[in-house]
Amino acid sequence: MGVRRIGLLTAGGDCPGLNALIRAVVLAALERRWDVLGIEDATHGLVDLEYHRPLGNHWLTLDDVEDILARGGTILGTSNKSDPFHYVVERDGQRVEMDVSDRVMENYRALGLDGMVWVGGDGSMRIADRMADKGMQVVGVPKTIDLDLGGTDYTFGFHTAVETITAAVDRLQDTAESHDRVMIVEVMGRNAGFLALHGALAGGAHICLIPEVPYRIEPILAKIRDRCRAGLPYSIAIVAEGAAPAGGEPSYAGPRALGEMPKLLGAGARLAAALEPHLDLDTRVTVLGHVQRGGSPNQFDRILATRFGVAAVEAIERGDFRKMVSLRTPDIVTVPIADAIAKPRRVERESTLLHAARSVGIEIGE
Repeated sequence: MGVRRIGLLTAGGDCPGLNALIRAVVLAALERRWDVLGIEDATHGLVDLEYHRPLGNHWLTLDDVEDILARGGTILGTSNKSDPFHYVVERDGQRVEMDVSDRVMENYRALGLDGMVWVGGDGSMRIADRMADKGMQVVGVPKTIDLDLGGTDYTFGFHTAVETITAAVDRLQDTAESHDRVMIVEVMGRNAGFLALHGALAGGAHICLIPEVPYRIEPILAKIRDRCRAGLPYSIAIVAEGAAPAGGEPSYAGPRALGEMPKLLGAGARLAAALEPHLDLDTRVTVLGHVQRGGSPNQFDRILATRFGVAAVEAIERGDFRKMVSLRTPDIVTVPIADAIAKPRRVERESTLLHAARSVGIEIGE
């Protein structure tokens, strides 16, 4: 019978470009006379077909995607608390995790879907691969501002987030120079330092601390003091949320909540507390937080998301399932999801990116 209807969900954290991806999938599918069911809030809409928060699952039309190319967020909603293999439910007055993946498969089949476009980062692709084990016809689409997913040169959302960091650093440099201050900017990225490092290079930061390189305070202090002696009594430090001192652990907001990943928070404040007793300069911390996730996607992310969306539909058309669409510059290809999640992507100690940072004098705390 061929493909008649497909499902589409966006999972994990939101990022710029998700709506551009949704638009591309819908337009490419409708061109083939397929129906596209938008699944509400990641897999919540597959766990419970009556789930409505606020719209519920719905068939996507041209009107739904007409004006969403430039919009941030996702019109389908998303969630990082919807892993069907560790789904949080109320039982006897207690919140517990349970495996509802069989229910997801029953609902997938009941909807008569011929394939599923599963959009997400590293964690979401792991879930998609496990659902493929159960028989779901999945094509993955990589999105994350963290750039920590293997198998692709870039994920959409990353470049827009770097632009946000760069704009913030540009503004903070003005006030740092005016007040002779050390400005610490805490950015996202979890266990990967790509956002911090790209932001430092693009923004001209003087210090950049990333999870892959445990830092020591002494070279950071030396950098700040050298700048003061050179008549530059201010510095900008970008700190990834997962950065940690040598021999220490990352900073967490608190214990892990049921069904959630531990929240990283406080790396910037931790650095400030370590620096302040040794400096005569004021030290201020700015946590960019979820500002990095929002906003209209830039041109790169709009184009990449569109190309990924078209490629995902074409993969379903070919029956090329359990694959993830991928940018292998300049081409869009498909790779096995298992290969993409086999090894977390991290900044390599001897990468050309880190080499460039060292070469222009960015102190990384080694």
